[in-house]
Amino acid sequence: MFFGGITGDAILKKIAVEITDKLRKSTTVDWQVRESVRARLRILVRRTLQRYKYPPDQAPEAVELVLKQAEVLSNGWTR
Repeated sequence: MFFGGITGDAILKKIAVEITDKLRKSTTVDWQVRESVRARLRILVRRTLQRYKYPPDQAPEAVELVLKQAEVLSNGWTR
């Protein structure tokens, strides 16, 4: 995969760093059980993927994967 002079791996790394930073700033202690917060985070991830022209047909699975990974990581973010 090649995006305008940047390799696919470099783009994916950039996306991951940006999403992680945004999620870290947006999560609250109870975000995992509040559907309104989860919905806002899904939108944040989806918009970031769209900005980097992530394949739309793969985006729903990517969004859910990102949120599952964030659940695991967020225990350390909110302490």
